[in-house]
Amino acid sequence: MIAVTAHATPTRAPGWWAMVRSDVACVLARDPAARSRLEVWTIYPGVQAVALYRLAHALWQRGWRYGPRFISYVARWLTNVDIHPGARIGERFFIDHGAGVVIGETAEIGDDVTMYHGVTLGGTSWNPGKRHPTLGSGVVVGAGAKILGPITVGDGARVAANSVVIEPVPSGATVVGIPGRVVAPRRRTTHGFDLDHHLIPDPVGKAIACVLDRLAQLERTQAAGAGLASADAACGQCDDPCALPSFDLKSGVPVHQE
Repeated sequence: MIAVTAHATPTRAPGWWAMVRSDVACVLARDPAARSRLEVWTIYPGVQAVALYRLAHALWQRGWRYGPRFISYVARWLTNVDIHPGARIGERFFIDHGAGVVIGETAEIGDDVTMYHGVTLGGTSWNPGKRHPTLGSGVVVGAGAKILGPITVGDGARVAANSVVIEPVPSGATVVGIPGRVVAPRRRTTHGFDLDHHLIPDPVGKAIACVLDRLAQLERTQAAGAGLASADAACGQCDDPCALPSFDLKSGVPVHQE
């Protein structure tokens, strides 16, 4: 009896048309302003830029160089989105508003990533090799954020608007500030995408609040030590004078108290 060994069939990457269709479908799923596929195809520059990128990337993988770069140049002129054809981008990639986005040559982006306008995935070195960031799947990058260098942003992470990220980001974390700091652990979301940017913690505001609390505490301690009424004391809320003045308020003549 001859034993038959089963060989796993390699998964074939989806074609250009299939990936572009999934890009359009994800816009309809994530953007409530999108009302039809025709609207997404014709007036969404992010979708158009990604479609042209996928064409340029296919040529880039076949060894072409000038042609793909020319396609990316035309795409930037039409959409104001600059994606190098050498970058690797997964499925269902959505650039919302599609303006001022720059994605470098060695950048890698996973599946189901959402990116807003003004985002840069840039390098920090002129040396060849890996010099741009790697974004995991399900990452959300807020408007104006800059992610620089060959760092990794883990799956499901969120980068707040206008943040500058130069260090690796753990999966599911939230990064805020310049330079970017992890300020919140993983959050549970209903639909898989957390777009509640207004709920992102503000570390600078929190630090200022702590300083103000400490200042108020020191003022209360000083007032108690000097025998003065603090704002929290019962008499601290009273508008009546607690002592008579030593001079007449109108004439300025000293008043002799008995």
